[in-house]
Amino acid sequence: MIPAFINFIILLVISGIHIYWGLGGNWGLRESVPERNGSKLLRPGRFITLVVAIIFGGMALFYLAKIGRLPIAGSFIPTWLNQYGLWLLAGIFLLRAIGDFRYVGFFKQIRNSRFADLDTKFYAPLCLLLSANTFLLIFSLSKL
Repeated sequence: MIPAFINFIILLVISGIHIYWGLGGNWGLRESVPERNGSKLLRPGRFITLVVAIIFGGMALFYLAKIGRLPIAGSFIPTWLNQYGLWLLAGIFLLRAIGDFRYVGFFKQIRNSRFADLDTKFYAPLCLLLSANTFLLIFSLSKL
């Protein structure tokens, strides 16, 4: 159950950072989006950033629900999501770690920006850790 708690904490922190940005904070914002020739590829507004924060928060709570630490959540989670949600999350994080082969992930081609440097050192490895922890959780839950 330790992998679930690790993922819960990581995703809760990421959610909190997005809430901070959505409420107007600037720390770390410049390094949060891939760039092309010095220009941001995305310019998400505050509302979208808060929606992303809610999604990350929901992912964090999902891990607690899967290990029985949030029992009330079970009644709100659709059956298909309860059954395949961990596989979906493991796949999402693994694909993010691998990347799009251009701007994000371990195999990106564009490497000459602050985002690319942080992605190589922190973001992609963090996604790989989230994926590996999720696979560990899937296999540990299947043995119960």
